[in-house]
Amino acid sequence: MGSVRAIQVERDLSPEPRKRRPSGLGTVTAVFLLASPLLLLSFLFGDRALASIAADYPVWQRLTAAQSSGNASGSGAHDRLLGGLLSPDIDAAACLSRYSASRRWNPSPFPASPYLIQKLRQYEANHRRCGPGTASYRAAMAQLMSGRNGDGAAGCKYVVWLPLQGLGNRMLSVVSTFLYALLTGRVLLVHETPEMEALFCEPFPGTSWVLPPDFPYTDGFSSYTQESYVNMLQNGIVRHDDDAGGDAGALPAYVYFHLEQISLRLQNHTFCEEDHRVLDRFNWMVLRSDSYFAVALFLMPAYGGELGRMFPAKGSVFHLLGRYLLHPGNGAWGIVERFYDGYLAGADELLGIQVRIAPFIPMTFEAMYEQITRCAREHELLPQVMTGTTGEPSSAKVKKKKAVLVVSLKPEYYERLHSVYYTNATATGEVVAVFQPSHDQDQHTEALAHNERALAEIFLLSYSHRMVTSGFSTFGYVAHALAGIRPWLLMLPDRNTMRAEVACVRPASVEPCLHSQPSLVCRAGQDLDPVAHVPFLRRCEDVDVGFKLVD
Repeated sequence: MGSVRAIQVERDLSPEPRKRRPSGLGTVTAVFLLASPLLLLSFLFGDRALASIAADYPVWQRLTAAQSSGNASGSGAHDRLLGGLLSPDIDAAACLSRYSASRRWNPSPFPASPYLIQKLRQYEANHRRCGPGTASYRAAMAQLMSGRNGDGAAGCKYVVWLPLQGLGNRMLSVVSTFLYALLTGRVLLVHETPEMEALFCEPFPGTSWVLPPDFPYTDGFSSYTQESYVNMLQNGIVRHDDDAGGDAGALPAYVYFHLEQISLRLQNHTFCEEDHRVLDRFNWMVLRSDSYFAVALFLMPAYGGELGRMFPAKGSVFHLLGRYLLHPGNGAWGIVERFYDGYLAGADELLGIQVRIAPFIPMTFEAMYEQITRCAREHELLPQVMTGTTGEPSSAKVKKKKAVLVVSLKPEYYERLHSVYYTNATATGEVVAVFQPSHDQDQHTEALAHNERALAEIFLLSYSHRMVTSGFSTFGYVAHALAGIRPWLLMLPDRNTMRAEVACVRPASVEPCLHSQPSLVCRAGQDLDPVAHVPFLRRCEDVDVGFKLVD
């Protein structure tokens, strides 16, 4: 594919009317504790560390499989709490989507493990204790403003998430940041910029995840920032050899963690254990990312036991955490409900088609349309039409209704498909209706209303029974991961012919792809290929340098 710099593949985020903050305090849900960890963590890096991950993860999968097998919701039932993922302690009127989104989703193929549910209830309690407006937060802010790291006596540590790129990138990175917070005992605070204001509901009962407006460190961050961990390391402000001791109060007041993909590569010293032992000593972390770096957390032996217990099925990470964390605000949710009920609700089957042209390989409309229809024909996603005839096929008995939801910035794909099925009868007798909610022509990440429509369309896509999505598109990744289905992934074309030899493929899992391979040089002095050592990793079908989690 060549080098590509942090490409915006998604549509931006837009704020809806200001959401109401929940008032009720959550109650801790009783869950069964799993067996004590048997994982032996290695502090050696290289092949031995990666081999230890590969060996130990199946242990946790066996330990949790029996306990998670009974959590699947009944077929066709409305499981408003998503198998225990959600706390019931948030006012439904404050977030209409929170307990209603599952009405239209297909049953989840991934039951939440009891240990993940336990961790979420523990996190919620910690967020209520340390979140904005609490005495602990005020003490932590006073420590931050003093210019020193502090001794951590208050017991509250924070990771501040800053938005970067379009909506899909942001959803992938905020879920990754939340997983990092779960693993490290930090509280996640989200910098809600104007184009994101109230786009998502508050996910945690009795508190807020919105970073208060008086927080001083939200602008001007990049890989060159002096407060970035990599630059602190290079300038001798922090050192590997004092990562287990020393005076934590002598450290700077906060650390900036930069996880932006640059030429499809993350910086060195971002996912090495010795680096994270140093990072853990900071009470405040500011993080900026455009990537699904949750995948890279699985490469660290120190996190292996917890991740294995939370996610017995490695291909379920975004599906479960996305459904837990990301609830459209009432404005975006209104778009979802009106469009679904008005156009899609009566269909026997919903096929979602998401079209995004990668900016570094511009395809013509004709070339992309041919690839979409070739994919649909080869995998029998759409019925063939009977051109030149006005009659119905004699064998047609019961007319099935198929709705086709086209999501694209451009209107041409919808218009062509709609014309085909409006003008011609199908050979199977099926009735095919084609719909497109919006076509804004260009991406406007800075516009609230645009982002609101984009979020609504991600959720509409996630209600599909089958789905076709564009390769390299984080927008598509989020939609099919929320749905819990493996889409037909449109492959990127050959640069010379502008045609994909294979129209589409089924990915190995529903998990999104991490485009930006992290460097694992660490202390071993060699950059290892984790896919060669870790059985639950695969190269991405659409990005050959990226990788993803699989079962």
